[in-house]
Amino acid sequence: MEPDLPDEADESPNGNADRRDDQDDGGGPANRPGNADAEPRNREEYYADLRAAVSTEESTTARRITAEEKAAAEKWSKQTAESRWIWTEYQRKWPPEEHAPVDRAADSSASWVGDRDRSLDSADNGRVEAACDRIADREQEKITPAMRALESQDPDRHLIGFDDRLKGRDRIKEKIYDTMEEVDSSVEEAVSIVPDTIRYTLQYRDTRYTQGVWADITRMKDQGFELLKIKNSWSGDQYKGVNSQWIEADSGQRFEVQFHTRISYEAKQLTHDAYERIRSHQADKFEQIVLEAFQKKVADDVPTPPGAADIPNYP
Repeated sequence: MEPDLPDEADESPNGNADRRDDQDDGGGPANRPGNADAEPRNREEYYADLRAAVSTEESTTARRITAEEKAAAEKWSKQTAESRWIWTEYQRKWPPEEHAPVDRAADSSASWVGDRDRSLDSADNGRVEAACDRIADREQEKITPAMRALESQDPDRHLIGFDDRLKGRDRIKEKIYDTMEEVDSSVEEAVSIVPDTIRYTLQYRDTRYTQGVWADITRMKDQGFELLKIKNSWSGDQYKGVNSQWIEADSGQRFEVQFHTRISYEAKQLTHDAYERIRSHQADKFEQIVLEAFQKKVADDVPTPPGAADIPNYP
């Protein structure tokens, strides 16, 4: 049975159309056989009016969203100017050149050295070098092509910071070494559980953020990636965004995908040096309080997209 169309009258069992309130008993023009083409024409007019009304509503909504996003961008620009001044003042008190170096690696061909309790022997170092090569191959041959294909499915957002998707070799080696120390594991075991040697960032408009994140999580599963973890930090006070961890099934390679708005990504970049300084554990208690207060100030200035705080953590 076909559904009733907007201007079609229901028919009674005797085959006559039920009379509507705006019809008389005399069989007006709408009931005359000679006017059979009037009803289709009215339906076409109805749908044309409906399309026009929807288009007007969408245009109004788009203008409102554009105005809201412009206002948010202008507000953020003023707030970041203040934040950059605060960071300049921090650097006056704690000049970067006076910081002890954080990098604990020697050159890429040497064993691990520095202030650690132990260093890698030559065999372990060779395995770490081979692991770095495998990670780079998996990124180039498997994961990046899949992420580029995913990016092409929605022109409303894009990969950002793409040139930094693979961590530097020294940083990868440092992470492997840290993991070996933390869980007393072999090189191979450490490589298999380091989550972010490869990292991608998808950036969305505020109004499309939550919908886009859900859609891209589904698309990544469709690509054959296995979801390990989702961490939603939109309610946090040091960082805003959603981070996720995945496994490429064929190789078992772990990688990270971050979901950001333009402003939350800029906030992450703005606080990166503060984060690295805190992570180094070289700041004294007072300096750490200042660094955390700076991160909180920047994070507080980031507008939360509608529904973003409700994206659940996993597992």
